[in-house]
Amino acid sequence: MLAIPSALGNPLQYGVLTVGGIFMRRLRTSAIVSRVWGWVWIGWVGILALAAIAAGQSPEEKTAKYMESVRHQPELLLPFLQAMPKGGDLHVHLYGAIYAESMIDWASENALCVDRSTSKLIHAACDSCEPYRNKPSVRCAYQDHILYDQLVDAWSMRNWHAAEESGHDHFFATFDKFGPAFEKHVGDALAEVASRAAADHLQYVELMHTADGAGAAMLGAKIGWDDDFARLRDKLLAGGMADVVASVRSQLDADEARKKEVLHCGTAQAAAGCEVAIHYLYQVLRGLPREQVFAQILLGFELTKADARFVGFNLVMPEDYYVPMHDFDLHMKIIKALHKFYPATHVSLHADELAMGLVPPEGLRFHIRESIERAGAERIGHGVAVMSEDDPIGLLQEMAKKNVLVEICLTSNDVILGVSGDRHPLPVYMKYGVPVALATDDEGVSRSDMTHEYLRAAETYGLSYGELKRMARASLEHSFIPGDSLWGDERELRRAAVCEGEKAAGDRLSGKCEKWIGANERARVQWELERAFAEFEKSY
Repeated sequence: MLAIPSALGNPLQYGVLTVGGIFMRRLRTSAIVSRVWGWVWIGWVGILALAAIAAGQSPEEKTAKYMESVRHQPELLLPFLQAMPKGGDLHVHLYGAIYAESMIDWASENALCVDRSTSKLIHAACDSCEPYRNKPSVRCAYQDHILYDQLVDAWSMRNWHAAEESGHDHFFATFDKFGPAFEKHVGDALAEVASRAAADHLQYVELMHTADGAGAAMLGAKIGWDDDFARLRDKLLAGGMADVVASVRSQLDADEARKKEVLHCGTAQAAAGCEVAIHYLYQVLRGLPREQVFAQILLGFELTKADARFVGFNLVMPEDYYVPMHDFDLHMKIIKALHKFYPATHVSLHADELAMGLVPPEGLRFHIRESIERAGAERIGHGVAVMSEDDPIGLLQEMAKKNVLVEICLTSNDVILGVSGDRHPLPVYMKYGVPVALATDDEGVSRSDMTHEYLRAAETYGLSYGELKRMARASLEHSFIPGDSLWGDERELRRAAVCEGEKAAGDRLSGKCEKWIGANERARVQWELERAFAEFEKSY
């Protein structure tokens, strides 16, 4: 067999070069012809050199090159990003994740009425459907397009007008209007979240959910306040907290069973959403009175101990409201005090979902730092006002050193706070090496999804495929999924030793790696992402 020089890359290239050489030797008798063919020869060499370079590129490099080629063509960039694997959504509220159209259906099934003047759902004897009736059944909206559109607009940011109402006020007002639609439909909501996550090519969702209804808050009101946090914890545990925990677990069993029923999980018709892993962050309503907030924080800790589906907790409600601002220091003290009893519990906290003018300047100076240094937050949600904090550069360096990830919610920050483009701190976080991951926050209310978060990031900040890929990986690395990480060094993309030589594109894993991944949920979900990337990049 003829030995082909390795530098030529493949037999086709070698053959072309050989034929070209033969032609050149035969045409040396004519200087003019030789000169012409010399230029042809140079052209051939250039083409082959480019082909050799392309042949030497990795699938990741070719994929990145394609993304750059369509960067300024949104209609091509969108399907590319739609199909791109995206890891996890670490900042998403269950009630805010649902589109208004679904809630209209559920409210109709619940036989609820709606107040035309406020768009609020109510339990009452409904009026007839005539337009002059103020409290018709939600079912009337199916024949009354004006009412239907009114509900969608009132329950989301669709057709919101800044000249009439601030985005902040309109956004947060939606939750008081559509809340009753979720009665008996939490399982359906879980199915919708899972389905949309699968369509966005997510492997994981960490869902914020006040899963007890008002159980812990009512217990807190009953027990009352005590400045001695350890003693107050004992009172709540003795007063019925275990019953609240049991009730949450039982209800979640039923809700997840409904989700599986809707998605046909475990059958031949199983929907893609069945493959999306979901864990929960218990959602504390920090705008409640202090004794109720304490009880909810305690429930968050207790749930992570009692049920593996709960992997941490978070504090929610608008950060600029009076109680969250006034009691911020108290909330940090409560978390710090209770964390001693539950050292393994993970904490992610909303911090600096604020902008200048929304609160006094002094209210912007410490929320992120206090959340990290006092409450032990491992992740920060939003972090929009980071550059208004005291010593912001020092804070960014501290976050990078401690590996505290920021959950970046671009659409939410735009519609609620009016912060976007150059005024958003995403590029600053990246500049100082703070890990970041894109998140949807309330995709139903915002009328967005994870694909459009990636699109916004790519178009606004010129992020490369490699940068988006790193964010997707970071979302799983900084998730609270139980188990060991696939990465021995995530920043250097060095895998754990047991799986170091494995190929994500391969069908088989070594016995040791397969066994280890099977025993670690975090590594398993991360490996699914790597395989998804390998499959995605084959196309380019």
